[in-house]
Amino acid sequence: MLSNTLKQRDKTGSFALIDSLVRHGVKHIFGYPGGAILPIYDELYAWEKEGLIEHILVRHEQGAAHASDAYYRSTGKVGVCFATSGPGATNLVTGIATAQIDSVAMVIITGQVGRSFIGTDAFQEVDIFGITMPIIKHSYIVHHASKMSQIVAASFFIAQYGRPGPVLIDVPKDVGLEKFDYQPIEPGQVHLPGCPDIIKDNSKRIKQAVSLIKQSNQPLLYVGGGAIISGAYKEISELVELLKVPIATTLMGKGVIDEEHPLCLGMLGMHGTVYANYAVSECDLLIALGARFDDRVTGKLDEFACHAQVVHIDIDPAEVGKNRMPQVGIVGDVKESVKAILDVLKKEDYLEPEQTQAWRQRLDRWRKEYPLLVPKSAQSLSPQEVITEISNQAQDAFFTTDVGQHQMWAAQFIKTSPRKWITSAGLGTMGYGLPAAVGAQVAHPNSQVICISGDSSFQMNLQELGTVAQYGLPIKVIIINNRWQGMVRQWQQAFYGERYSHSNMEKGAPNFVQLAESWGIKGVVIKSRKDLNQSIKEILDYDGPIVADIQVISDENCYPMVAPGKSNAQMMGV
Repeated sequence: MLSNTLKQRDKTGSFALIDSLVRHGVKHIFGYPGGAILPIYDELYAWEKEGLIEHILVRHEQGAAHASDAYYRSTGKVGVCFATSGPGATNLVTGIATAQIDSVAMVIITGQVGRSFIGTDAFQEVDIFGITMPIIKHSYIVHHASKMSQIVAASFFIAQYGRPGPVLIDVPKDVGLEKFDYQPIEPGQVHLPGCPDIIKDNSKRIKQAVSLIKQSNQPLLYVGGGAIISGAYKEISELVELLKVPIATTLMGKGVIDEEHPLCLGMLGMHGTVYANYAVSECDLLIALGARFDDRVTGKLDEFACHAQVVHIDIDPAEVGKNRMPQVGIVGDVKESVKAILDVLKKEDYLEPEQTQAWRQRLDRWRKEYPLLVPKSAQSLSPQEVITEISNQAQDAFFTTDVGQHQMWAAQFIKTSPRKWITSAGLGTMGYGLPAAVGAQVAHPNSQVICISGDSSFQMNLQELGTVAQYGLPIKVIIINNRWQGMVRQWQQAFYGERYSHSNMEKGAPNFVQLAESWGIKGVVIKSRKDLNQSIKEILDYDGPIVADIQVISDENCYPMVAPGKSNAQMMGV
């Protein structure tokens, strides 16, 4: 129920926008004001005073996009961000692209110049509708305030419909000020004829999938981010237990099953475990759940699971058969589809087939022969031992990462659970980690949030320490500082004759401790193994935000590694 104060306000386009957001359960908005969006911020002021919604002021619009992205990833609730017209809107583009490729449900609201100025090259005018068209799920320009409530309701529906994605609402300044006879639209009241019910009768294909499962001697589950989005954790774990089938995950699928489970092979692909990559190279049945056969997983595509028949389940029909033609393709929700497979297996009183026992024993042998190694040198810390120690001490934390070597080491060594692993997978966006940690911490104020970053990635969006300071967010920022663009250096060493062109970051690097302290945030440096366990404990136990500059071996490489153009079985560093 609205207070009398809000009921008495003019019913403008801005009022309709904020009211519609509140009706859709939005508790937090991440954004940055500016001229064209000021009518919306002026309306927001009244609603914040009533305690109905909270705006988090970021220091750069890219930070708003990444924070709202992580808000969704960690909660499953649509993330919302605001930006003004022109540069404010274009600063969102990287965050929108990040969300689109990783299937993140977001509603992005941008201010725009007044309707009469559109197309005149007015001050801070830019066609954000056109600019973002290739990287957005759907877009709206609100031409009339009377359409605002309907557009917001449609945007929330579309963002979550099928494969999630970002939706843009561009609001001209005068639309925000326009008064009209407001009739709100509640969530679920919007009808979009272009969005039919996704649930289809897949019973025939489900039975075909079960038939292939029964014939398989060497099955493998290949699980991606779609399984996280659908909440299929219980069903996938049950399938693993029932069939005693091994499971490998993508970077996006990490955490879908207990990573200590004896049948969990960890991540597969370019920096996946040896045993996961060997398994996908030797399996005779690949069951792909919410995964898209992207190049970082498949390596040389025509040699990926080349001995296997494929069952591919995905909610996006465009993905089924896009890169690999399956023997059985099922378009549907992963959770519901796996549940249907389980129902058929149980009705047929299916038990673990003995023919897969040799396969599991083979995988166990590979696991023992090719473990992930945590190197330790007498001279300095290795990134792997630092990240392993953090994982051991923070088993219930939400982890965000930036992009590069530290991201891959984190994926290899951190043990986590669903929606607690938050990383830019498809776009590989440096600078994602810190603002993502802001979004996760705002969403989960009583949980521990740890950002694993690199010295290069961290400098991309370090201004968001201002947001951390303003709101007292107790985020633990761990900078794996090797003084290089680590992954770039590794590729230059391996494939470019050790010509390290502009990848060294030592000159011009900030003092991270002093930088943190300039915002009133505690900063620490760790340079040696001495008391590493205790130092990490003190960082994690600290009551407030902290930036830890952990200086590690400069030339450590991330292995295993599948080189470009090679199959997953041809790994470097094995």
